[in-house]
Amino acid sequence: MEEELKCPVCGSLFREPIILPCSHNVCLPCARTIAVQTPESEQQDSECAAGAGGDHADKLSLHSETDSGYGSYTPSLKSPNGVRVLPLVPAPPGAAAAPRGAGPASSSLTCPQCHRSASLDQRGLRGFQRNRLLEAIVQRYQQGRAAAAAAAKCQLCDRSPPEPAAVLCEQCEVLYCAACQLRCHPARGPFAKHRLAPPPAHPGAPGGGGDGGGGKGAGGARKLPTCAEHDLENYSMYCVSCRSPVCYQCLEEGKHSKHDVKALGAMWKQHKAQLSQALNGVSDKAKEAKEFLVQLKNLLQQIQENGLDYEACLVAQCDALVDALTRQKAKLLTKVTKEREHKLKVVWDQINHCTLKLRQSTGLMEYCLEVIKENDPSGFLQISDALIKRVQVSQEQWVKGALEPKVSAEFDLTLDSEPLLQSIHQLDFIQMKLPPVPLLQLEKCCTRNNSVTLAWRMPPLSHNPVEGYILELDDGDGGQFREVYVGKETLCTIDGLHFNSTYNARVKAFNSSGVGPYSKTVILQTSDVAWFTFDPSSAHRDIVLSNDNQTATCNSYDDRVVLGTAAFSKGVHYWELHVDRYDNHPDPAFGIARINVVKDMMLGKDDKAWAMYVDNNRSWFMHCNSHTNRTEGGVSKGATVGVLLDLNKHNLTFYINGQQQGPAAFENIEGVFMPALSLNRNVQVTLHTGLEVPQSVKQPKLPNN
Repeated sequence: MEEELKCPVCGSLFREPIILPCSHNVCLPCARTIAVQTPESEQQDSECAAGAGGDHADKLSLHSETDSGYGSYTPSLKSPNGVRVLPLVPAPPGAAAAPRGAGPASSSLTCPQCHRSASLDQRGLRGFQRNRLLEAIVQRYQQGRAAAAAAAKCQLCDRSPPEPAAVLCEQCEVLYCAACQLRCHPARGPFAKHRLAPPPAHPGAPGGGGDGGGGKGAGGARKLPTCAEHDLENYSMYCVSCRSPVCYQCLEEGKHSKHDVKALGAMWKQHKAQLSQALNGVSDKAKEAKEFLVQLKNLLQQIQENGLDYEACLVAQCDALVDALTRQKAKLLTKVTKEREHKLKVVWDQINHCTLKLRQSTGLMEYCLEVIKENDPSGFLQISDALIKRVQVSQEQWVKGALEPKVSAEFDLTLDSEPLLQSIHQLDFIQMKLPPVPLLQLEKCCTRNNSVTLAWRMPPLSHNPVEGYILELDDGDGGQFREVYVGKETLCTIDGLHFNSTYNARVKAFNSSGVGPYSKTVILQTSDVAWFTFDPSSAHRDIVLSNDNQTATCNSYDDRVVLGTAAFSKGVHYWELHVDRYDNHPDPAFGIARINVVKDMMLGKDDKAWAMYVDNNRSWFMHCNSHTNRTEGGVSKGATVGVLLDLNKHNLTFYINGQQQGPAAFENIEGVFMPALSLNRNVQVTLHTGLEVPQSVKQPKLPNN
């Protein structure tokens, strides 16, 4: 609160504060220093330039937001709070007198906070109201601070009693007297960056609370404020137009006589209530700010802990790489050693073999030379044949390649370390992480008929990129999940589900780093009964649909097929068709069919449809062009044909005007079926869906698994 009690000019606590027209406050002594003299002619010119014909009734305020009044007065000063203010510039000695007609000089004052200028009337600064409320609060604050300073004691003094505290170290949270502060907390070394503040006020200090200036001060009861223009009158009313309290005489004689005025007490209570309401909003924001600061401090701690964890993880990963490289180095050295030993063994074996052969050949050569030296022909001829053969055999032993090394000195081992070296140089943190858990937007998830719509979004403050999403759905019977959508959209509708079934859905996100965790599972219940219409997209081109695709007729005299928009694979379903027109005894056919049924002939003539065709007297069941179960009783204009498809029992039953037509028409039917109808131009039929199963054949509802 102390900043609210300091003057923006001198930076000290307010002394005799006055209220400027812009609602800011300034000390009365400071107001004297920043007031400036302006010739009246200049003031009139500036008023005319601001706009001829404007409302100049209140000449205490010039409402120019851009003209701060600094352009004509230099130099400017700077207050302890950093606000630039204008000094009072006296007229230089010997200055020329104002020109004739210029009028006397007038004073103006520029607010040091918003820079709005206010002209002073003949009363000067006395024309501004004293802010007695602020003055009383400053007085109580000074008393409380003095009492708190006197009560605060040094926490390190060895004297009894301790000396009064002079400063509080905000980092150490210790109170020091002047002597202990110089001795125990010098402003150097590690204490150089510590901040020393005045001792705080203790909770029991006087002035800790207040009644807004309406109570008693140090000097007893406070004097009621009197009107600035009528010293003998107290304020009794409040002028809404001028936003200031006025006295009774101001209403009778002054400029407030035609203004909107209200009772002072009522406006006081009203403004107090408005201020209290505004304070509640500020209090809520302050509470949020405190919680946010706690969150930021927790974030600091988490960042510190995560930084240490990442450092430890990095060291562990690099150590693991070094260990792996060391183990691989040992393996490669083992391979080199084996290769060297193999080559040495081969060369040594070849050396030994060649040495042996050479010794044998050399001995044979020496022996042959000695034989040649002998002069005994008969003796020579006795051994010459055998000797010649030995020499020839010895020569043949030195075949081609025998005198070539079997291995080379080069090692056929090449270690390509360049890719690994590049990988080491490129080793860095992966900036992308797995995406977080998507949040299902339950307010946008819904079911309609046998379709479900799911919506999701990423959590706030999520910076990990997302390349797409994977939506999974079970089979509606508690089975395994399967993927039903993969893409970038955050809204997906799945059609063609089972009626009266409960589905579980979940979604996960993925990016180049992998697939993130699943979201929470949402449970969706499809409709109990089917609502559908005729399908114009799959109908024969001769079919004409109207009444929001619920009424069908035909342009051709030949039978044409139209299907419904729903598909059934399990459950019990019932719908009716009302015959709106029936001319010339045609044979319309009602039933079910596959999606690829032939559409240019009567329903039931191929193997893709199961139908009952009927005239005005009788009906037949037909499938694969096979006619069975002729039954008496036909249709006419206004008749109703009901179709009951029971896929729990796998049979199909027909009704005419609420009565079952023959036995169960077809049994042991399985697969996916769509409602179907064939008719020609002599018949018009309207479809009615969303009907309950007739009570006579209605099956008990199976429990959901």
